[in-house]
Amino acid sequence: MSKLFSIVLLATLLTVSACKKEELKLTGSNYLMFGSFYGMCAGEQCIEIFRLEEGKLLEDTTDKYPERDNFYAGKFIQLSAQKYNDTKDLIDYFPKDLLNETTTVIGQPDAADGGGLYLEYNFNGTKKFWLIDQMQDKIPTKYHTFVAKVNDKIKNLK
Repeated sequence: MSKLFSIVLLATLLTVSACKKEELKLTGSNYLMFGSFYGMCAGEQCIEIFRLEEGKLLEDTTDKYPERDNFYAGKFIQLSAQKYNDTKDLIDYFPKDLLNETTTVIGQPDAADGGGLYLEYNFNGTKKFWLIDQMQDKIPTKYHTFVAKVNDKIKNLK
């Protein structure tokens, strides 16, 4: 009986460990780009785009309004190690359901001057981007936590 119990326990442990959620790691050329944009706004802080890479955080200096059909092409400068440390956990909140979205626009970003979020994901050969509405009632509930976390990080970086 004890041998059978050991086999069942081992099988259970292997099954549970095999189901462990795959972690996203910022290594090599992997990165997560994130930012906010507001069309009816004046000043440098209307568009804030950042790129989180392995061991560093960068900020875009061009502050261009993101396009609906193209990846963001910015010019980036490295920020302090402290800002990286304050932001590096954002990747842990990334909702993998985003990867299954069939459109790059979620909600109606910046349609009512409410602004939008730009997200770009580049991991292990998969590269995608999204424009996401800032108004929670316009986006699926499953993204609310991540959108709030992104906004919190951007606020703390200003």
